[in-house]
Amino acid sequence: MSRRILGSLLMLGCSLVALGQEKKPATRYKYGPDSEPQAGVPQGTVTKMPPWKSEVFAGTVRDWWIYVPAQYDPQKPACVMVFQDGEWYVNPKGDFRVPVVFDNLIHKKEMPVTIGIFLNPGVFPDKRKGLGKNRSVEYDTLSPKYAEFLEKEILPEVAKKYNLRNDPEARAICGISSGGICAWTVAWERPDLFRKVLSHVGSFTNIRGGDAYPGKIRKTPKKPIRVFLQAGKLDLDNEHGNWPLANMQMELALKFKGYDYKFVMGEEGHNGKHGGAILPDSLRWLWADVKD
Repeated sequence: MSRRILGSLLMLGCSLVALGQEKKPATRYKYGPDSEPQAGVPQGTVTKMPPWKSEVFAGTVRDWWIYVPAQYDPQKPACVMVFQDGEWYVNPKGDFRVPVVFDNLIHKKEMPVTIGIFLNPGVFPDKRKGLGKNRSVEYDTLSPKYAEFLEKEILPEVAKKYNLRNDPEARAICGISSGGICAWTVAWERPDLFRKVLSHVGSFTNIRGGDAYPGKIRKTPKKPIRVFLQAGKLDLDNEHGNWPLANMQMELALKFKGYDYKFVMGEEGHNGKHGGAILPDSLRWLWADVKD
């Protein structure tokens, strides 16, 4: 066999190996105008608050931010929306760009005047880096403790300065991954506090027993929760479970019990690209039943 033919075969072999290893490229979702600053739209303010030292999650400290829309009137109570992993959501150039989207939708009256609360998970500052994160404990645990944290600490603190609506239909909670299941857990445990949920690639898997939710939903009397679930076909599949399947199981359980929900499966993986691109539509749907 000539060197030329051998070289061609080797090149062909390498190409086939590379092709076999190549993953299907994820769809690139494009942002619409509601995710970009628009001329003539008044901008709300984002304030980084002093680090919060929690008593409910004893020993933890967390960063957090408050967004106040330009249309906020202290004489009129505003709706509330809480975001887990707040730093990701509050970033105006990140995947979600919540302050920008809020500015545009509130200006067009496509969602009510809403104060945003952006909370990072707690950390233990006295522990070595990498061992002090309390995120999974706070977000993945199936208990009312995170709702208690919001009820007893965060909401009263924000209410010291801003006039907040107390009716649970005017309160929404959102998160990505473990933050998504946390959002659901808060409403599931305390629908008297929150009745609107937005979950991005939610971890309804067996990290800390979250895969039990579809069964719980089916066997529990329907609760007054309105929920938007976003998932991705290329999401995780590991020892904790399969994320696309887990979200589909949630969707089927919600459908079975007649919940007020919307489910959107995209082409992305475990990230905020799809959820961020459809955030304006997600918020329009989530808040459609609430008026100022």
